[in-house]
Amino acid sequence: MTTNSNADPEIQTAQPKAWKRFKYPQSLYYYASVGFAIIFIFSSILYLNIPMERFFGMFGRISNFVVSRYYPPELSYIMDPDYLGSVFDTLKMGFLGAFFGIILALPLAWFGSWNMTPSHSFAYPVARFLTMSTRAVHETIWAILFVSILGFGMFAGVLSLTLFCIGFAGKLLSEEIEGINMGQVEAIRSSGAGELKVFAYGVFPQIRVAFTGIAIYTWDVAFRAATVVGFFGAGGMGWYLKRNVLEINTQRVAAILVSIIALVLLSEILSAWARARVAKAK
Repeated sequence: MTTNSNADPEIQTAQPKAWKRFKYPQSLYYYASVGFAIIFIFSSILYLNIPMERFFGMFGRISNFVVSRYYPPELSYIMDPDYLGSVFDTLKMGFLGAFFGIILALPLAWFGSWNMTPSHSFAYPVARFLTMSTRAVHETIWAILFVSILGFGMFAGVLSLTLFCIGFAGKLLSEEIEGINMGQVEAIRSSGAGELKVFAYGVFPQIRVAFTGIAIYTWDVAFRAATVVGFFGAGGMGWYLKRNVLEINTQRVAAILVSIIALVLLSEILSAWARARVAKAK
């Protein structure tokens, strides 16, 4: 009786890999890394003089503070038409910031991807530097800068969110472009197509699903940031939050925080639903 050496691999059972202990020098690297991490954590706690004994007792004090000052939230305040208008302004500010940020992030992602950039010596480092610099500065810092230049208002907020989204989406898109199959791109280039057609027919079909997911996630992050930049003069819900914090209207502050949490949860549900629909479209 002969055995068939060319049997279908799908019906062959894979043999489990045998476990083996770390060998030198892998074991030395592993235990040295773990030891260094533990020493660094404890030395940081000692250097920063963090009172760990007070950490476990703070939860009771926080609950008493919240109940005595922030409860019950003044929910009637967030039903005011002016405040509801600021909620709509925040939604618009987040949408515009994400929209313009993604549009401007596309060319930066193209130039900042190693496999598609037209120049490795100039375009690539410049695009990477712009993407990194816009992402390195926090959106609240951008808001403070634009408010000081342009004055109070949503225009400063839209600009700060746009720059934030450029760095956020540009990095993710450039990494997706670097992971595409270049065979399809080279086939389209060999037909004499220009760079715009190469992107439309060779690159974008491969990153379509990822691009949609990144766009949804960017809007989600931009909306959350829009509720914060208004605190620094960019308008929207954040302006009401700042005013009531300065006036120590704690129950109104609690109501505003409840509305922000509710809107963030709603945006999370919508973005999760949209990402699930996109995943099914693969």
